[in-house]
Amino acid sequence: MSHWRKDHLGASSSEPLEVVVIGNGPSGICLSYLLSGYTPYVKPGAVHPHPLLQRKLLEAPEVSILDQDLDHLSEGLEGRCESPVALLFDALLRPDTDFGGNTESVLTWRLQKERAIPHVVLGRNLPGGAWHSIEGSMVTLSQGEWMGLPDLQFKDWMRKKRRGLRNSRATAGDIAHYYRDYVTKKGLGHNFVSGAVVTAVEWGIPEPGGSGAPDPRPLFQVSGFLAAEDQSRQPFSLCARNVVLATGTSDSPARLGIPGETLPFVHHELSALEVATRAGTVTPASDPVLIIGAGLSAADAVLYARHYNIPVIHAFRRPVDDPGLVFNQLPKMLYPEYHKVHQMMREQSILSPSPYEGYRSLPEHQPLLFKEDRQAVFQDPTGLQKVFGISLVLVLIGSHPDLSFLPGAGADLAVDPEQPLSAKRNPVDVDPFTYQSTQQEGLYAVGPLAGDNFVRFVQGGALAVASSLLKKEARKPP
Repeated sequence: MSHWRKDHLGASSSEPLEVVVIGNGPSGICLSYLLSGYTPYVKPGAVHPHPLLQRKLLEAPEVSILDQDLDHLSEGLEGRCESPVALLFDALLRPDTDFGGNTESVLTWRLQKERAIPHVVLGRNLPGGAWHSIEGSMVTLSQGEWMGLPDLQFKDWMRKKRRGLRNSRATAGDIAHYYRDYVTKKGLGHNFVSGAVVTAVEWGIPEPGGSGAPDPRPLFQVSGFLAAEDQSRQPFSLCARNVVLATGTSDSPARLGIPGETLPFVHHELSALEVATRAGTVTPASDPVLIIGAGLSAADAVLYARHYNIPVIHAFRRPVDDPGLVFNQLPKMLYPEYHKVHQMMREQSILSPSPYEGYRSLPEHQPLLFKEDRQAVFQDPTGLQKVFGISLVLVLIGSHPDLSFLPGAGADLAVDPEQPLSAKRNPVDVDPFTYQSTQQEGLYAVGPLAGDNFVRFVQGGALAVASSLLKKEARKPP
């Protein structure tokens, strides 16, 4: 890590890096692995359970997956994701996982250092990204085995740590530790810089200079600062031929846009409840904590508060039986705790007698304002206003990617430039087989920014980017 800090984050570095990756979560880690020369091939004698894919894999068994036609290989695959390359890589890594099977990956990995592409991965946190910001005991939505990265199965890592999976799922603390370990075990650490905050990315065609033909590809200038433990900031500026956006979407929490939302007791992240609980400012004897939202983050907050016997008022705008609620899309056997929250939301309406002491739900309630004396004003479905005394407010209604470091905050890169960028509704518009922006050559987006919202599927984006960059390298003149 110090190598990069000394040699590549100084303002005087003039030779362009081939790739700068912004974001060091699962997408950035997987991409670094692929850009470090680790190359996937089909195992000799491996048989994929999908007959069409198996026939295609036999067409060029000695050619790396990175060098093959990803469009051709992924054609005809179906699954829980809209990205064809994400489905392909997932099918190669976990051939029959959606059918409850545990067939081994059909891939084998070879380290071919001559194929490595110089790159640096910039992240605010330790490798693992936002996973280090999640309360460690929280259980992941996805099954533990789906959280793993190539060539180091998560269950094998857990076994060596003498840990077990809870109901096939892992804790956020284990996942964060696994990602950090993965970077170390695969020898990727020298590519990673933690504590790096990117403040600007600009691009343009370089001026021709010196002898020889000018390179027509755009050059990117990536600027920011390194945040030290003593709060000091060391500026840096990097020049790169390609930039990969892998920042996820947890940077900028969505807001209600109502009066009082900036008051000091109103928060937009679950960690505020953890801090208040540890500090003793919220206790079982306090006024209720108000949790606003009907997604999994809000459900996690309810579960956390219930664990510490903290009273809760839970407000959300949808009806409890709305089929669009995420709870209705989760199997009860795998996610009993979330279905318990959904049951409480349904049975614990403030209009009905309370079977759950210390919890009340407010379905179809619209928050209007928060008052300085810690009162929250709502409008109910009939139009009546209601006032509740509360100790703390958690507004957990989703988040937006923060691309403020891009020109125009990245708005021009979205599928619909007229609408706000959103991982679920309006992601960055990328080519589905390279993940390169359709608007800017050399700029790539992976993970939630490109519409891939689960760890098992973000790896396909990394495969597409690595394949694209390797093909660019092959086209470069000697």
